[in-house]
Amino acid sequence: MDQILSSKAETGVLGLDDILSGGLTRRHVFLLEGSPGTGKTTVALQFLLEGAKLGERCLYISLSESDEELRDCARSHGMVIGDGIEIFELVPPESLLDADQQQSLLYSSDLELGETTKLIFEAFERVRPQRVVIDSLSEIRLLAQSSLRYRRQILALKHFFSRSDATVLLLDDMTSENFDKTVHSVVHGVIHLEQLAPDYGSERRRLRVIKYRGQSFRGGYHDFIIRTGGVAVFPRLRAIEHKTGFERTSLSSGLPEFDGLLGGGIERGSSTLLIGPAGTGKSLFALQFVNAAVARGEKAAAFIFDEELGLLFSRTKSMGIDLEKLRDDGHIHIEQLDAAELSPGEFAQRVRDRVASFDAKTVIIDSVNGYQAAMPEENALILHMHELLQYLNRQGANTFLTVAQHGLVGDMKSPVDVTYLADSVILLRYFEALGKVRRAVSVIKKRTGPHEDTIREFRISNKGLTLGEPLSGFQGVLRGVPSFIGDQQPLLPMTDKDGDHS
Repeated sequence: MDQILSSKAETGVLGLDDILSGGLTRRHVFLLEGSPGTGKTTVALQFLLEGAKLGERCLYISLSESDEELRDCARSHGMVIGDGIEIFELVPPESLLDADQQQSLLYSSDLELGETTKLIFEAFERVRPQRVVIDSLSEIRLLAQSSLRYRRQILALKHFFSRSDATVLLLDDMTSENFDKTVHSVVHGVIHLEQLAPDYGSERRRLRVIKYRGQSFRGGYHDFIIRTGGVAVFPRLRAIEHKTGFERTSLSSGLPEFDGLLGGGIERGSSTLLIGPAGTGKSLFALQFVNAAVARGEKAAAFIFDEELGLLFSRTKSMGIDLEKLRDDGHIHIEQLDAAELSPGEFAQRVRDRVASFDAKTVIIDSVNGYQAAMPEENALILHMHELLQYLNRQGANTFLTVAQHGLVGDMKSPVDVTYLADSVILLRYFEALGKVRRAVSVIKKRTGPHEDTIREFRISNKGLTLGEPLSGFQGVLRGVPSFIGDQQPLLPMTDKDGDHS
């Protein structure tokens, strides 16, 4: 068995072994702590099931839940507790439940604690397991009744298990009024689980490795979910670990006038922010690059926060882009996301999976407003966005983000400023001219090369986007109410035989 097993005991929890640099160091005692409902029992069951799959003997010592309750928990996730896992349901001796036999001169806790420890040792000696779970320490803490006796009891358990080849996982539900962190200093590693309740939407869960002796690990908080099948952890993204080589070529949008505005196109492996008020066409500009990518034989992925997919398909089809067909033909992966049900870590993992498995070279996030709703803390949003954009850039993918500004004309306000994160920033505006509401586009930033500093009018019709000549005869277009300063300014016709989608 020793020749087969590695030096680390894999947890069987998706993503957790990555955070732990391979798993739990064998023949050591670890603590898994968290309030009720954070998923400790599920993680423990996955840990034992992974061991049983490798042919290891496993023991679950339960001081709080019954055998049937544990098996019901496993069945709810589609898990089967087989012959490789023994559940030892530790109950008080019958003499301690009989009122006539209870001691009056001695503290009953002295007898209960000693009897409990004895039963744990006997169960271990009988099974001789390689993996052990003790659920939970809160019961032992209550029996000990004092910090000193509790510490001595934990040390006794640790010394007993250290003489064996077992990897031990202690569970603690942290329900004591005076929570004692004694175990933190005794065990080899500590994993802390948290459950957060936002003002709206489902609960959010995250974990943090507080301690791991002699081993590097991925620090910070990591989002996780409990779903059918068990716990899945989404390791915090660090873009620096995912650099790949690619050629930084210039990519066309498929519209010569737009490419001219961009100084020849967008460089591969860069990020572009499309910012403007609602309805100006931010999504359509981003999808223009999707069309161009598909024409080059590449794949794309779109993550939609704000719009129902059926409506998006219908709307874009009337503008000459059949997204539904592109999806059905395997050219684009398109996914509708619910910000109220999605953590930032899970979203980042979904994007990574699509880039890796689908080989998407163009990624659309529509919009950052919806992404912000998934995590209201603006500072954390900036950090998440920075790592995600850096990761995508390092994979040679082009990322297009949209931000809807508050207001329609005049002074625009953005819910969050991410302009400094993007390599290119495209500004869209409404403006009034000759009694009509029109649209204008301008490139206000491009890190990767020169670009036009002009403002161009554009129209949206059933043939898609049409860009006009630079608006050199107007001043104040970006403010929404320009003044005419030239002799004659060619504007795009507001109606034609193709149909107007203004």
